[in-house]
Amino acid sequence: MVTVIPDYTLLIQMVTFLVLVYILNLLLYKPILNIIDRRKKQLEELENEIKLFNESVDKKAFEYEEKLKQAKSSASELKKEIIQEGNGQAKSIVDVVRAEIPLLTQEFQQKMDKEMQAARLILDNQSQKLSLEIAEKVLGRSVQ
Repeated sequence: MVTVIPDYTLLIQMVTFLVLVYILNLLLYKPILNIIDRRKKQLEELENEIKLFNESVDKKAFEYEEKLKQAKSSASELKKEIIQEGNGQAKSIVDVVRAEIPLLTQEFQQKMDKEMQAARLILDNQSQKLSLEIAEKVLGRSVQ
């Protein structure tokens, strides 16, 4: 029979191993895990900032689009108003001119009538003289 004597070196190696694990945990694993946790937190904070920034950009873009739509609609309405005002002014000018046309026509007709009467008077006087001259030439003597 063989008897096994417990060896204390195994116990010392186990204690040494456990001490080594504890020291490595303190000096290596915990600092590395802390650094990794800090980086994760920083990344999460940066992602949150990016999300907030994107939301802000989207909100501002939406506001810009709304303002642009409002500006376009108000410009369109203003354009319509200006066109309507111009049409109204053009209509009033055309109405004024149409109202003046009969007056101008009447004035022109009156002027023509006066000139025709003056021409008739002149022609009447000249036609009498001319007819006397013709009669004198045909008869060969003076007619009076």
